[in-house]
Amino acid sequence: MLFWFIATAVLSVRYVFQDPKFDYRFLIVGALLPDAVDVFFGGARVLHTLVFSVGLMVVVMLFTRGKRATRRQYLPLAIGTFVHLVFDGAFTKTKVFWWPFGGFSFDGASLPVADRMTLNILLELIGLVLLVRLARQHGLGDAARRKAFFQTGVLVPLDARAGE
Repeated sequence: MLFWFIATAVLSVRYVFQDPKFDYRFLIVGALLPDAVDVFFGGARVLHTLVFSVGLMVVVMLFTRGKRATRRQYLPLAIGTFVHLVFDGAFTKTKVFWWPFGGFSFDGASLPVADRMTLNILLELIGLVLLVRLARQHGLGDAARRKAFFQTGVLVPLDARAGE
């Protein structure tokens, strides 16, 4: 699943943080990272744990101490992994989510996304609709605005264009 995780991550972070300089590129990578990595291990593993997201956040915070620009760039990666856990329903697989506190074995846990194959079609359609709406709100149909987004990761609303 791509559209669901990208749309839910971008929209929820945009709503919660309301930061005009937030780098959504790293957020998107973080939101896709748990499934993109754990799929190669045959199911939900370390990247679907709360420990991983908290650990990633701690690493980013420690290694970017005193470097605001670097922190601003990499913090969205950790936030994206947290958002993935929420919108994937990873918390429903308590043995994996709370690993290693409930033991070190993953007991062949499947990816949450694999457990709801029929629902995924609906979620992807919802995600696609949300992304189309988001793209229209930010004028990403325009090649220059799209290029600016890919270069900076910043989403500039169309109405903010008048102040440029």
